[in-house]
Amino acid sequence: MHGRRRKLLRRIRLLLALFMFCLVVSGLTAIPLRQEIDWLARAMLISETDVPEQFTGMRYWIAHVREGLHATEADYPFLAYGTDWLAFAHVIIAVAFIGPWLDPVQNRWVVTFGMIACAAVIPTALFFGNLRGIPFSWQMIDCSFGLFGIMPLLLVKWHTHQLAACEVK
Repeated sequence: MHGRRRKLLRRIRLLLALFMFCLVVSGLTAIPLRQEIDWLARAMLISETDVPEQFTGMRYWIAHVREGLHATEADYPFLAYGTDWLAFAHVIIAVAFIGPWLDPVQNRWVVTFGMIACAAVIPTALFFGNLRGIPFSWQMIDCSFGLFGIMPLLLVKWHTHQLAACEVK
């Protein structure tokens, strides 16, 4: 049984490491928003002199967001402080998963919390996306974070259940 326990623990830690890494990376991308949107606009062949109305679909949306981020940074740079805190929250939530890393059975509630948070991404993205005029296709991208986030956590929960059964025997 000791070999099985070690194998389960290794799988749990690998999945948690993946989840934590993705959570931190997705959070940190909230800091350089203007630079990221400029990069994306260039990749979509949208020049700095183009205006959103020249485009349709996703190219319109990216040009529109770029225009908004540039205006906000120029006139209201303090608003970016909110996305700095968003990044901080992602990092702190990732830190919470150190508990299950160290003792998955004792700290399985953290994994459940993470799964609830992932599930909550979907109604949040759909409600606030609609409220704020975010295109449905972009809302689906946001929803995908919840879907992709919950997948490793479901496996962690399953492996943790198996690990707990090993410890009882």
